Amino acid sequence: MTHSSSFPWRHRLLAVAAAAALTACATPIATTRPDLALPATWAEASFANAADRAVERDWWRGFGSDELARLVDEAQAGSPDLRIAAERVTQAELSARLAGSSLYPQLSVGADMGSQYSRTRGEAGITRDTTSASIGINYEIDLWGRVAAVNESARASLRGSQYDLETARLSLTTGVANAYFQVVAARIQLDVTRRNLAIAEKLFSLVEARYQNGVASALDVSQQRTQVLSQRAAILPLEVAERQSLSALAILLGRPPQGMTVAATDFSAVTVPEPAAGMPSTLLVRRPDIASAEASLAAADANVAAARAALLPTISLSGAAGLASDSLLTLSNPAFSVGITASVLRSLFDADSKRTQIEVNESTRRQLVEAYRRDVYAALKEVDDALANVGRYREQQKTREVIRDEAARSLRLSEVQLREGTATLSTLLDAQRALFTAENELALVVQARLGASVDLFKALGGGWEMPAGDPSAARASR
Repeated sequence: MTHSSSFPWRHRLLAVAAAAALTACATPIATTRPDLALPATWAEASFANAADRAVERDWWRGFGSDELARLVDEAQAGSPDLRIAAERVTQAELSARLAGSSLYPQLSVGADMGSQYSRTRGEAGITRDTTSASIGINYEIDLWGRVAAVNESARASLRGSQYDLETARLSLTTGVANAYFQVVAARIQLDVTRRNLAIAEKLFSLVEARYQNGVASALDVSQQRTQVLSQRAAILPLEVAERQSLSALAILLGRPPQGMTVAATDFSAVTVPEPAAGMPSTLLVRRPDIASAEASLAAADANVAAARAALLPTISLSGAAGLASDSLLTLSNPAFSVGITASVLRSLFDADSKRTQIEVNESTRRQLVEAYRRDVYAALKEVDDALANVGRYREQQKTREVIRDEAARSLRLSEVQLREGTATLSTLLDAQRALFTAENELALVVQARLGASVDLFKALGGGWEMPAGDPSAARASR
């Protein structure tokens, strides 16, 4: 081979460098962000507590229940739902790694060896041994940004799966808290119902004795027997509710439901924290589900860019180098070869299908834009609803506490009058029943207020914040 027919190595290297530089000129991915009419303040801001505090990641400890804190910790360690979400993150990480590998050259190595015997009639046979080794490299020049867009889509999907894990963690935690409060509320109702049953049975015995003495009528006996039976009938559904709440709690913890129990029997040791709602605009970076929706939108933007780039020719560089020898299992005195090839590939007759794929991806993006808008407005509604419920149940609890105190005062007066002979036993028992009912109603309001507080923590994102390095974080702050 003469020098004039060779392509100098420096020229080849310059060609490779130029091709790599062209890769950096790929069209950037256009980002879509829907126009959102975010309010300046909450509609239910009047219900916010002046003593509000910021939402912390371990917000459930603010209820002051060590048992609840232990249950939440156990759920976060053993919940099947969290493990499923974590595996989805792992799968997304592997997919992103696979997509990212396309950004780098693909290297291949090979080796061959063989022995061939041939003989022509009348001549001695000839054995030819060969050994060769080769190395090849292939690299797609991402001139139009298709490979980078596919990689960005995979990274956005990974972010979305990570945010889905945080959403699952928040849902799990709030589910544990609500199930725990439901168990305690059912136990309070059971206790009140059983005490009312005891009162009804005492009154029935009293009415029956009066009937036998001719003081009460058969109607009085029948009516009081109905009261006893009604109280007994009310116990069964409450027992079922307690058992079902315990079973639901066990499933959240990753335990079998059989044998599940908790120690608490009332809300006396539980406080009701009320977090700060913050500004509506900050909700976009405080809710992992909204962050996941925005990551899906970013992935859709990248998919559109990749589909558009697929219409353009694919440009690839490939190189190969090898050694060959006429010896078996050795490369002694080898022949050396090397080559670099640039190729341009443009598929024919599939432009319509690729354009259709672009339209599909664009339609998906428009769908995700509306889904994102819907999710944001739904999140704003959830915060307003939770604020209103927290405030209203706070006021109801104050009223129910006054009613409970008055019922207790009536019971004390009935006891005094009974001792003085100015009141009957039935009056005292009625006063006791009124107190039990007031305590039951108060417990239900406390449970509702606790649930509203849990809902508010969930609506505010449970103390989660979008990582500062997320591209969506910068857009959300504008």
